[in-house]
Amino acid sequence: MVRALVAGDGFVQPRILREALARHAPEVEVVELRNGWPAEAFGDVDDVQEALGDVDELIAAAQGCDVIFTHTHPITSRVIDSVAGLRMVTVTRGGPVNCNVEAATPKGVLVSYAPGRNATATAEHTVAMILAAVRQVADRDKELKDRVWRGDLYEYEKVPPEVRGSVVGMVGYGAVGSRVAHVMVAMGADVAVYDPYTPAERLEEGCRKVEDLSELCRQANILTIHARVTPETVGIIGKEQLQLLPDNAVVVNCARGPLLDADALADELENGHLWGAALDCLPTEPLADDSRLHGAPNLTMTPHLGGASKIAAEFCADLGARDIAAFLRGERPQFISNTEVLD
Repeated sequence: MVRALVAGDGFVQPRILREALARHAPEVEVVELRNGWPAEAFGDVDDVQEALGDVDELIAAAQGCDVIFTHTHPITSRVIDSVAGLRMVTVTRGGPVNCNVEAATPKGVLVSYAPGRNATATAEHTVAMILAAVRQVADRDKELKDRVWRGDLYEYEKVPPEVRGSVVGMVGYGAVGSRVAHVMVAMGADVAVYDPYTPAERLEEGCRKVEDLSELCRQANILTIHARVTPETVGIIGKEQLQLLPDNAVVVNCARGPLLDADALADELENGHLWGAALDCLPTEPLADDSRLHGAPNLTMTPHLGGASKIAAEFCADLGARDIAAFLRGERPQFISNTEVLD
């Protein structure tokens, strides 16, 4: 009998993981564990990132298991060393950041993940944030709730731009960026893409490639960030890039907080250079009490909810369960982080 630990949380719940396994690998015996995310924030746990949970509790629950199927639990080197007979770890995230792949590989433990699992949800949220920033929805909502009627906002100098006819500059054109680009093209935007890893021929009709980030910033009326965090991309949009944007530009970040210099953004909002901004990813999460973003004008923020949807939770569990089932049948799983284990 194959045994699996389904280690869920408040978003990708143990029930969702269990039901996905029952659809694709009904022969697997299941043990359940749950952590407190997202009510409790995740962070670094030993040698992994963006994780939450007690390592000793996880080790105890995983004893006798062939597979660990998780979303946010910390699959540290100690977990991998302490679970005899562990054959596979499946992380239902876009990358296995909470699993020590380097420790798993020499032990022969296969690691799989769920790329693109919430790309549609994040793209939808990004589009919503672009429109919220352009139309300054949050500010207008607050004014009305404070019983303030701003009829003066229909004056020409105060009315917003439109997506139609704007240059939407995209930093990154992956699973999320490409979906956002599709909507922006449909709305009549001129979509310009900076992505060194995506050739021009892969861009959809209505998009054009810009080879230089500074040139993209000079053109972009709306700048939206869709890059992964790497040593090269941390702070990719900082003071220099923000100052290159045209007057009354909009900045949106629904990717990761470290990609954008938050203090530089606050400067450009406060001095009136930018029309507005919208952030789903923040410099610290939760946002620090002394962050300048709390008082920045024309800024809409959400607490890192871009990838949150019921479909995303169910879809990532299904992707993971399919890979587990394939592995148990002796087939090659689709989304593997350490292919050398199979090779």
